[in-house]
Amino acid sequence: MTTHVDAGEDMTTESSTIDNTTSATHLAPQPPDSQLPARDRHTWMLFTDWCAAHDQPSLPTTPELLAQFLSAHPAGTVTQRRRISVIDTAHHRYGFPAPGRSDNIRAALDATRRARLDNLAARTGEVISRLPETGWPAALFARRDAMILTLAPTGLTYTQIAALRICDVTADPVTDALHVDAVDRVAVIPPGLVAAGASPARVYRRWMEVLGFSDRYFSTHMLAGLMDTGDGNELTGHDGRIDPADQRPLLTPIDRWGHTPLTATPLTARAVADITAAHLSGQAPRHIHPPQRKSPENNSSTTQSDAIEPLGDDYYEHGIAARKHAHHTLGSVTSALDEIEDRADRLLAELLELIEGPL
Repeated sequence: MTTHVDAGEDMTTESSTIDNTTSATHLAPQPPDSQLPARDRHTWMLFTDWCAAHDQPSLPTTPELLAQFLSAHPAGTVTQRRRISVIDTAHHRYGFPAPGRSDNIRAALDATRRARLDNLAARTGEVISRLPETGWPAALFARRDAMILTLAPTGLTYTQIAALRICDVTADPVTDALHVDAVDRVAVIPPGLVAAGASPARVYRRWMEVLGFSDRYFSTHMLAGLMDTGDGNELTGHDGRIDPADQRPLLTPIDRWGHTPLTATPLTARAVADITAAHLSGQAPRHIHPPQRKSPENNSSTTQSDAIEPLGDDYYEHGIAARKHAHHTLGSVTSALDEIEDRADRLLAELLELIEGPL
C-alpha cells in the first residue's frame, strides 16, 4: 500500500495500490524524474493508475476523461487545481494539448463561473423558446440568433463564437447537446437551457436548414416566400446538404432585407455581443417585413400580382417575329466585322513598312 499526497494549501491523503510491474506494462510513458518534481510524481502516478484501471490512455488524455478522473477523486479546489496542473505539465512535456485548459474543466472548478453560466443558460433558454418560428424575415433572424444564444452559455468568448466554422460544431441528438471545437473540445450541455424549453440540437439543425437551402437555391426571394407562408417546418431536410467538413463561417451577417453576403463572411465579435445583449435585455429588434418597393412609373407599391402579366394568344408569334427581325438586321454583322479586320491588317502592314523602311 502506497500513500500519495498532493502538495498545496488543501492537503488530502489518497491511497491506492500500485503494482510497479503492472504499471510499467500498462501505463503510457511517464515523464522522466527530472521533468516532474518529486511531489508531482505521486499525483501523476495516481492519474496513470486510474487510467490503466479504466483501459484509457493517460498520454494523451481528453478533457472529458480528466473530468471523470476529478469526479472519481473528489477533493478541495486547491488540490484539484494542483492535479490539473500536474497533468497539463506532463502533456506539455510530451507535446500534447493540455486537457485542463478546456472550458468545461474550468467551469467545473470555478463554482462562481459555473453558477453564472447556469444562470445565463436559463435566461437564454427562455429567450430562445419565445423566438418566432414563422414570418419573414423575423424567422430567419430568429434561427441565427438562437444559434448565438445557444453558444453563449458555453463559456466561449464572443471572439471564439464569431470565429467558429460549420465544421467546428456537431450535434448529438441523443443527449441533446452540441460539441464545439474551439481551442479545446467543449461539450455544450447547459441544463438550464434544456430546462427552459430550448433544444440545442434542434436550434443547430434549424440554422443548418437555412444554410443548406441557401447553398441549393441562392435565392433570398425563394427563401422569403417559404418562410413567410410556412409553419416553421418548411426547410426540413435541407440541413442534409451541408458538408460536416465545411470550413465556412457558422454565423453570418443578415441585412434588413434578409440577404446574407455573397462571399462567406463571419459575424464579428462585436455583433455577437450586441445580439446577445439585445435579446437578454428584451430590446432585440422586431425585424418586421420590409416595405414593398415603389414603382417609378406610378409611385405605387409593386406586388407580385402586378409583376406577373397573363400571356396573350399571340405571345409566341410576337417572339418568333422579333427573332426573325433580329436575324435579318444582324445578318450582315459578320461580314462587316470581317471587313474591319481586313482594314486593320492593312493599316498594320503599312505602319510596319513605315517603321522598318529606310529613313
